[in-house]
Amino acid sequence: MMLAASLTEMPTASAPAWVMVLFAVVMMATYVGVAIERFHKTVAALCGAAVLVILSVALDLFEYPTVYNFLKEDLNIFGVIIGTGVLVDVVGKSGLFHFISMWIVRLTGGQANRLFMTLCVVTFLFVSVLTIVPAMLILSSLVLVICRSLGYKPMPLLLSVAVCANSGAIATFASGLPNIMIGTAAGIPYVDFLRVSLPYAVVSLVVAIAGLRWFFRNDLPWKQSDEDKAALKQQIEGFDPWALVENKSVLLRSSVILLCTVIGFALAQPLGVGMDFVAMVGATAALLFAGKGVEDAIGKVNWTVILFFMGLFIIIGCVKHTGALKWVAQQVVLVSDNRIELLVPLMGGFSAVASSIVDNIPVAATLIPIVQDVSGGDTGVPAEPLWWTLVICCNLGGNGTPIGSISCVIAIYALKREAGIHVGWGTFLKLGGGIMVVQVIGAIFYVMWMHHQGYIPDITATPVLPAH
Repeated sequence: MMLAASLTEMPTASAPAWVMVLFAVVMMATYVGVAIERFHKTVAALCGAAVLVILSVALDLFEYPTVYNFLKEDLNIFGVIIGTGVLVDVVGKSGLFHFISMWIVRLTGGQANRLFMTLCVVTFLFVSVLTIVPAMLILSSLVLVICRSLGYKPMPLLLSVAVCANSGAIATFASGLPNIMIGTAAGIPYVDFLRVSLPYAVVSLVVAIAGLRWFFRNDLPWKQSDEDKAALKQQIEGFDPWALVENKSVLLRSSVILLCTVIGFALAQPLGVGMDFVAMVGATAALLFAGKGVEDAIGKVNWTVILFFMGLFIIIGCVKHTGALKWVAQQVVLVSDNRIELLVPLMGGFSAVASSIVDNIPVAATLIPIVQDVSGGDTGVPAEPLWWTLVICCNLGGNGTPIGSISCVIAIYALKREAGIHVGWGTFLKLGGGIMVVQVIGAIFYVMWMHHQGYIPDITATPVLPAH
């Protein structure tokens, strides 16, 4: 289940410089297509993959069957996407997420300050458990309903949820797709995320909440009278947490299955199984014990993301085969003089800025083999600080622009579609860009401090590879 494993195992062809440049240009053109959204990002990735495969075969860089080597070890990522997609859809239909959300709203009494804080924390927890896409889809719908019911402006709360989601995305192994890609490529155990990235995820959440509270200081009724609070409480008491729960026994079974799946993610590596196996078992259990519409649940799997990954992995594999990524790694080593004090800021700053412009998934995919080359062989560069820098900064870089992360895209699209509110680049750059800069600078110092104190555990786990 690892991009880097499949790439590292491939022989790196000795291609002429003009071939490396040509392939790199096609790859960057694909990323530009993803960033400016001229094409759907899946279409852009598949087009880029098709062009590079044609060029590779035409230039005798490799024979066509080599393409399968680019994908064979990455089938586990597809298993995680499919399994979690089915699981979240089935559990969502049980009414569990709506039930939890409504109780949270009732506990806040509808007060703007308490509601804001609660939504930020709940977003962090939801993303940590459910991954960023399903959590954002659930929370964006919830926020819009709350704002319509209470008369609050939706933009402050919805954008706050989007920004805080990127902090939750670095909390666990399975909370974000870049984490799954990087974690499996490096062989990082699930529990190490709880030891290394979770503490800074909490710190970055605090930074986000402080920045959001200041930016939206005039957009919500932060100070409310006792009469206002009483009226809000009375209004919220009319919300029914059980409204979408058709069967309480199904709700209970869904809760147990979701909890067991989360525990399974934590125990996967000690048990010697892959994350994809846990996700698929959870999905199967949900379909068997809590699902009604099996065809519908399977149809809700995000197949566009799977096709996007297929195209992306082929692109990276083709470019890797030319030796271009190895050359980039060599230049990074020369610039930094193999000093971790320079490599961590360089990796952190580049991955954050690139993720805010393109998307953190292709950035992570591109940098994984580069980190392996930089820290491999006789360089003497420790790999652990670079991996954790990549995990944290790729996710937090998504706060930089409206297209930097899927959470921001979902929030802005929901605002435009449901509330008719357009969020411009200028507004978002002032909000998310400032928060991102503080978070990324803090992340660089955090990783360096953890490394020098010896708090970063050595990566000794061997990724579980699918049987052949």
